[in-house]
Formats: sequence, structure tokens, C-alpha cells
Amino acid sequence: MYVPSANSVTVTVTPPQLDLKSGKTSTLLDVVNRPNTGRLHTKIAGGVACVREKKKSNITGENFSPFSSPSGEFAGIYEALPSCCWSADSQRVVFSSACRNWKDLFMVDRRSKKVTSLSDSASDLSKVYGSWKLLTVQKDLMVVCCSSPNTPPTLRVGFLPSAGKAVTWQTLQQPVMTFNFHWTILDVTPPSEEDNTHYSGLDFGAVLVKPSHSLYDAKIPLVVFIHGGPHSQFPAEWNSTTAGLAKLGFAVLMVNYRGSTGFGQDSILSLIGQIGSQDVKDVQRAVLTALQGDLALDPKRLAVIGGSHGGFLSCHLVGQYPEFYRACAARNPVINAATLLGTSDIVDWRYTSVGFQYSYDQIPTAEALAAMLEKSPITHAAQIKAPVLLMLGGRDRRVSPHQGLELYKALKSRASPVRLLWFAEDGHSLSRVDTQANCFLNIVLWLNQHL
Repeated sequence: MYVPSANSVTVTVTPPQLDLKSGKTSTLLDVVNRPNTGRLHTKIAGGVACVREKKKSNITGENFSPFSSPSGEFAGIYEALPSCCWSADSQRVVFSSACRNWKDLFMVDRRSKKVTSLSDSASDLSKVYGSWKLLTVQKDLMVVCCSSPNTPPTLRVGFLPSAGKAVTWQTLQQPVMTFNFHWTILDVTPPSEEDNTHYSGLDFGAVLVKPSHSLYDAKIPLVVFIHGGPHSQFPAEWNSTTAGLAKLGFAVLMVNYRGSTGFGQDSILSLIGQIGSQDVKDVQRAVLTALQGDLALDPKRLAVIGGSHGGFLSCHLVGQYPEFYRACAARNPVINAATLLGTSDIVDWRYTSVGFQYSYDQIPTAEALAAMLEKSPITHAAQIKAPVLLMLGGRDRRVSPHQGLELYKALKSRASPVRLLWFAEDGHSLSRVDTQANCFLNIVLWLNQHL
């Protein structure tokens, strides 16, 4: 694992493993210093990512075979492993991980040093599960949860295969119902003027979900759905918000901008210091790509929604492209990174995200605060024309609800259309069942009113 220390000197961490039977320890992953090797290692929220560059076959100091599948080349471990994920002989480990716009199921064999995909492969996208989530491994029997944008989660089981063999998967129970939404994967390459000079040549992607039949006589309105994090992902999996919007006649574009997990460590590092610009341009580029590639989408009826960093980007987009979007709905958005500094429970990220080193004894400087303000949506508030719906959790410790209030006051003072929903007992995720239902219904009403 590549670890930047407080004084920016890199150190090496080598995770060991202990054999309980013999009492011996050995190196599980020989992880080396990134600057000297070209191999990419970092700690990601939810797990340790051991990530390799494109077209490199050496990861973790040993020769792992290059792997690619319909979902793309193996890019690392981006989430916590389940408590039971090892084969009975302790020679193979199984895990799910983001892989471009998918979530795939992988197996690493310690003896052969090979990374193998265990998911089904099919040329017909309608028969492919976009997300494979490992739940457990018991005596080599894997239990996984599979879903797609048009298929709710279903349980499948299969035994770990012998070398060179494929898994014979069995579905325990077919989904109660499936939906005839059309979904596709978009691969997006930024133009040269939007390339990151320090991490050039990176691309990103998006998942486009459309209703099977338009409820409108004309073209289909498009809702741009942006994930938070920002180092997270929208895999091609079942998403109740997306499904609900598609069922109501909206197309939904879920964007995995540069900095999302599943695209390699360079993609993640490229966003540090570039929030509010690179990620905003990526989302806009994805929207333009979708509109150019699908003439059924209505370029005059566009809305943007998202939470946390997704709300941050949503507010940026309606401020930086005021003539482009007709509605916005943001859940606990970051509005002013400078005023957020003293209230957030992840102060280190507030510095890191804008390109500053952080230490616990750090005192805010005028330079740091200016950089945070410059990258914040509040600087574009005067240009916002689209009606904005704000949904705030009164107990949010990650992004203070006063962030949303700051934008609300700025828009209200300019007589801009804005509405605020306050959920006094909810936090950052707005995850209470009644809150989720309330938010979804109000988002739909907001979109129907303004699109």
C-alpha cells in the first residue's frame, strides 16, 4: 500500500498473512513504493486497492496475468472483502470490485498469480448482470447477489471452478419481476483541451437507462444522475431511484467521471486538486456524448440530480451551464468548501480535495480558504437559472445542512426558484425509509413541474 506521510515522504507497507495451522507468516502482497515502480497502490474508503496501470502485468511485486472481460481490465480492489472469501484450501480469494462501469466478481489464485473473472459472459447485454456482489464463500460454494438496471437483485450460487473451467451458476430464485428498460454502457474520452496533463489519456464512462416506451409524444427527457464520494461508482446495477424515474418516462444517465473507482489509480489521483472543474467537465461531456449518440433524448429537457459530491456537481453544472439544464435536485450538497472546513467530520478530505497537504495541527490559511472557495458552486450562484430543489439532513455531520442553506439564501435573495426540504432527524445519507420516499416523490414532482 502506497502511503503518503505527513511530510510527503513515501513509505512501504507489506501486508503479511498468518497460517494458523503452522504458525508461520508470509507475504500476502509484496506492495512497493509507487514512485519507483510505476505500480499503483492506495488505501480506498472501504478497503485496500492494489491497482495497476493500463497494460501492465506486474502488480503487488509479482507476475499476475493481465485480465480483461466485457466489463474491462481488472483495476483493483475498491471495497471491503466479506468475512468469508477464501477457498477451502486457502489458495484462492474471491471478491467483488468496481471495474469501469460494472461491478465484477474476481478470483485471485496465489499459486498461479492469475486474476480471473467468475461472472457470466454473454454478447447479449440484456442477458448480462451488470453487478456481481459476493456475499460469502462456504466450502467453495459462492453466494452472490446479481442485478442490472432492469433486473432487481437475485441470489445465485456456484462452486469455485477448477483451473481453466467456468463456474456453473444456479439462480436460487428468479426476480419477482423484471423491467423492459433499455440500458447501455457509454465510454467517454475527454477532448485534448480537457485532458489532465499530469494523468493524460484517461477515459471514463456512464450508464444510460431508458424507458422502453416514452410516456411523451415527443423525445424523452433526460435526468443526469451523479454519484457522490467522489471516489465511488455507479455500476450497472439495480438502482431504485433510476428504475423509478425510468418507469415514469425519464431517461437516466449515471455518470462515472474521472475519479470514480474502477478505472485505475491514475483516474482517482487525477481528480485531486481538480474538483469543481475536471469532474464538472466530465459530466457535461458525458451528457453531450449521450445526446449525440441517441436522438431519442430531448436536449431541451435536461435535469441534474445528486447527493453530497454529486450535489456539489449538480449545483456546479446549473451554475456553469445556466442555459443547458432546466431543473436541479441536490441532496446535502457541498456548496462552499471554505465555510464547510470547520464543521465537517472529514477535515482532511477538505484539504486534500483541493490539492493541499493536511496535518492535524493545521490552521486554515488565506491561500487554502481561497482555493476552497474558488472550487465551490457558491461562486456561480448568481448565474443559476434552473429551479433548484434542496434536500437537507438536520443531523448531517459530513456536510453541514448550513451548506444547502447558504445556497438557498443566495437564490432566494435573487428571486430564483428554489425549494428546501428539511429532514430534522436524518443525517448525510438521508437513508430513513420515510425520508427516501419523501425525497423521491418530491424529485419527481419537481421534474414534472419544470421539464
